[in-house]
Order: sequence, then structure tokens, then C-alpha cells
Amino acid sequence: MLLYLAEYLEQFQTGFSVFQYLTLRAILGALTALIFSLVLGPVLIRRLTELQIGQHVRDDGPQTHLAKAGTPTMGGALIILAVVLSTLLWADLSNRHIWVVVGVILMFGGIGWVDDWRKLMHRRSEGLKAREKYFYQSVAGLGAALFLFYTAEAPVETQLIVPFFKDIAIPLGAGFVVLSYFVIVGTSNAVNLTDGLDGLAILPTVMVGGALGLFAYVTGNVNFASYLSIPYVPGVGEVVVIAGALVGAGLGFLWFNTYPAQVFMGDVGALGLGAALGAMAVVVRQELVLLVMGGVFVMETVSVILQVASFKLTGRRIFRMAPLHHHFELKGWPEPRVIVRFWIITVVLVLIGLSSLKIR
Repeated sequence: MLLYLAEYLEQFQTGFSVFQYLTLRAILGALTALIFSLVLGPVLIRRLTELQIGQHVRDDGPQTHLAKAGTPTMGGALIILAVVLSTLLWADLSNRHIWVVVGVILMFGGIGWVDDWRKLMHRRSEGLKAREKYFYQSVAGLGAALFLFYTAEAPVETQLIVPFFKDIAIPLGAGFVVLSYFVIVGTSNAVNLTDGLDGLAILPTVMVGGALGLFAYVTGNVNFASYLSIPYVPGVGEVVVIAGALVGAGLGFLWFNTYPAQVFMGDVGALGLGAALGAMAVVVRQELVLLVMGGVFVMETVSVILQVASFKLTGRRIFRMAPLHHHFELKGWPEPRVIVRFWIITVVLVLIGLSSLKIR
């Protein structure tokens, strides 16, 4: 909205043309979301505490987590609100890529909100049934994938780009819908599984989101795309604004979510942010790079799959507990050690992913 105001004021003062620059609007988006989160965070925590909207802890989990029972949850609503508000203020609202990502974060955040609310109403650690949750996620993910498929304006928008190789782009056709669906829904659930320790999920989300914003910026710039030998996708550069908002909102939330957490983001935040990362990766055509940069999310998800499969097939568990972060806790690692080491792994993986911009 402010972009349109700046365009109007430009006829009276040429200095307002500076707001046309994506880099400036991305920075302003990040700062807006950060300030919003920092200012409203304490208000939200007090309100959640007054309403007794607290976390329910599983009895079969690490015993150290029992002390977290009652900690305010559903704080992820603050992140989503900050991201959406900042995006509406600073992004070009005529850009369809922006609306896809905003729509995805709102839909998946809404599913998470219902899940969290049911947990609170029933006073237990389970909300929506797995089949219900997956059904609604499928509807939202498939809707976004179909929209992107039918509104694609260039062949590259439905091709699979292979990182580290200059000329490998695989036409997917209708397979694009299937891939996009799995990326969006899969990333949403992967971030949700990772969100089990204080700050564990939010900082990797911020790092991966920021990196995807950089991919969006260079992919949407014909000169940078040509120089780096990556496919040029018209209009996708605008996604850097929503990536900036995600970074700012995430860092603002981490201020309160760092160990020991004052508030948890709940499914409303984890599902919404995970889906946003998936949608951003799809529009910038970097699904495989997301797989690399989001390696921590992948490890957590794979650990759950292996644990369930092993127990059903052999009656034995591979890990002491899944997801993976609980395994290390039960091995005796203090919670902050698990968190920081997973953060370090994410930094390394994000750098590897970013290197694919030049190594081709």
C-alpha cells in the first residue's frame, strides 16, 4: 500500500522514487515486522497468560520438558500477522507471487490455529486428527500449486531446476503440480516437527527464508540471472519483500522464544511458516536447494519416518525418541546445546545452498 502512496507522491517530489527499489522495501519490510513483533510480543504474552492459553506437554517426552507446561503458546499468530502486515505495506500488491505466498501462510496458519485451539479446548497434546489436518493441508497446498501452474507465464516457471548445473532444467508439465504440492505440504509439516525446543525451528526458518529471498532477488533480475546463469523468472523478485518480512518477524519472535522460552509459536506458526518456505522455494524454482538448506527440517522428518517404520516392522526403535532433537536430549545433551548445534548445521547448509548461485 505504501508503494502506491510513494508512486503518487513521486509526481510532487522525485525523492519518493527510492521506494521503487526492491532492496529498500525488503529492508523496510524486515524492520517493520521486527518492530511490530518486539512491540506487540509482551502484550501478546500477557494476554495469552491471562487467558491461560498454555502449552500441554507429553508425559512420555523428556522429563525436562514437564517444567514447560503452561508456557503461553500460539505465539506464531504474531509472526504471521507481522509478516502479512509488513508485506501489505511494502510489497507490490499487483504481483501474483506475493498473493500466493501470503495466501499459503494464512491458510496453513489457519489450520494450525484450529489445531492449537482444539488442544487447548480438550486440555491434551493432540488437536486435529492426522487425517483431518492432512486433508486441509492438501486442499490448501493443491490449490496453491494449481494456481501457479495455470498462471505460469514462462516455461521456466514449471521446470525443475537442478542446482550446480548450468543447463539442466527438466520440464515437468502437470508434474509441477504434484511437486509443488509435496514441497509446500512437506515443508509445512517438517518445520512443525522441528518446533520442539526453544528457538530450534524459528532461527533456521529465518535463515532459509532470508536465503530464499536472495534467490528471489537475483532470479527476478534479468541482469543478475544472466550473469549467474540461472533461469530468469519475471516478477518473482518481489518475493524478497515477503522474505524480508519473514526474517524481521522471526527475529522479533526469537527475542521471546529463545531459551528459556517465554512463548511458543504453536502449530499456527510452524505450519504457516513452513508452508511459506515451501511456496517461496516453488515460485523461485529452487525446490532442490530448499531440500539442502532446510536439511535440519529434513533430518527431523526422516527421523520420525524411520522411527515409525522400524517400530512397525521390527518392534524396535532406531532412536531413543523422535523427532531427532529429542534423541539427543535423552542422550544427555542440554537443550541449549542441541539448539545451537542445529543452528550451526543450518548455517553451513544455507551457505552450501547459496553457493549454487555461482558454482555451476
